[in-house]
Amino acid sequence: MYHRLISKAALGRLPIYLNYLKSSVTSPTVSASVIAHGLGIGEVTVRKDLNLVSGEGRPRIGYFTGDLIDCIEQALGLCSSIPAIIVGAGKMGCALQAYGGFAQFGFHVLACFDSNVSKLSSEDPSHLVLPMEELEPFCRKHGVHLGVITVPETAAQSVCDRMIRSGITEIWNFAPCRLRVPDTVTVQQENLALSVAHLHMSARNRQAKAEQSPEYQP
Repeated sequence: MYHRLISKAALGRLPIYLNYLKSSVTSPTVSASVIAHGLGIGEVTVRKDLNLVSGEGRPRIGYFTGDLIDCIEQALGLCSSIPAIIVGAGKMGCALQAYGGFAQFGFHVLACFDSNVSKLSSEDPSHLVLPMEELEPFCRKHGVHLGVITVPETAAQSVCDRMIRSGITEIWNFAPCRLRVPDTVTVQQENLALSVAHLHMSARNRQAKAEQSPEYQP
């Protein structure tokens, strides 16, 4: 069982290892070098990451594939379902609510909340949109500790405050603003504009390198 603190960088690689083990490894054992080669990641990095969740591999054997998968799933918290709610039933909120890929990471969206009564619905349990008045009692009834914010910037802080009063301690924020929270609450800021800027810069650098190549033809 995993006991060590895992860095944010290593945590980001664990789902990649898990997907590779489940989709590409058919043998009962697997080595760090095989994983590194298959994913194009440095072997030293892979060894350090796996050591955090499963200890060192056995000489000449490496890791038992099934055991390694179990250890990574435990480290990622996938052995139990995490109930979550979304506040903001706009395009982003509805897309996240409808996305089925969260389930493989133990992330289960129970409902979406919105102040716009025209968006409220209760016919389809998988796309449940409830009024904001029900946020606090719903979260406490279902033991929700993870909330997703997909409202405009002007409403994000007030939504955050209501989530905290509802018992939520982990917040995934898509609003383009920094939230003020107590030390007992964790916020993961999702900056879509910054991600697009990184991609744009990468494309510009790639184009610049291509133009410097002797083989470049406009």
